[in-house]
Amino acid sequence: MIKIDRAVIVEGRYDKIKLSSVIDGIIIETDGFGIFNDKEKQRLIRRLAEAKGLLILTDSDSAGFKIRSFIRGIVPNEQIKHAYIPDIFGKEKRKAEPSKEGKLGVEGVNIQVIIDALEKAGVLCEETEKTERREITKLDLFEDGLSGKPDSDALRKKLLKALDLPERLTSNALVQILNTFLTFEEYKTAIEEVKSNG
Repeated sequence: MIKIDRAVIVEGRYDKIKLSSVIDGIIIETDGFGIFNDKEKQRLIRRLAEAKGLLILTDSDSAGFKIRSFIRGIVPNEQIKHAYIPDIFGKEKRKAEPSKEGKLGVEGVNIQVIIDALEKAGVLCEETEKTERREITKLDLFEDGLSGKPDSDALRKKLLKALDLPERLTSNALVQILNTFLTFEEYKTAIEEVKSNG
């Protein structure tokens, strides 16, 4: 796995699945043009940009460039790096037809093309190492009542609201985001505050 220190921004679910097979790091989907109206996701992206910096890896079609341009409008340029997929024409395996412009997107290109794009972007890439910091885990979420219990959904929404995070984060995304913004001790304090405030 390649460790990427920055949060990686991609267009959709299949792009995220593709990158998850090679990248160890936070990967956020824009849900295509959904980012334009999703204020929660915009706030999250701005917070990640401030904390870690962003790497934008969208498709090389006009839609991908519109999304890049939008993110450049909400995040300072110095917090963004861009990786570009070259124009490769073809059709993604899961689709019946090629895209409107006939280009392969992130999900359709070979992994080596993605790695080359990351290297050209000058992103710090290194082999994953164990950290000495106590990481927040999915087991912690379960033990603290944020998953797998009758009141988990309500408690989780309260925590996300208190931390000003989007309520639709998956458990895996929540763990990554919490580890970006909080130490384990800060997480435990936030949980206790949410529980004590009813």
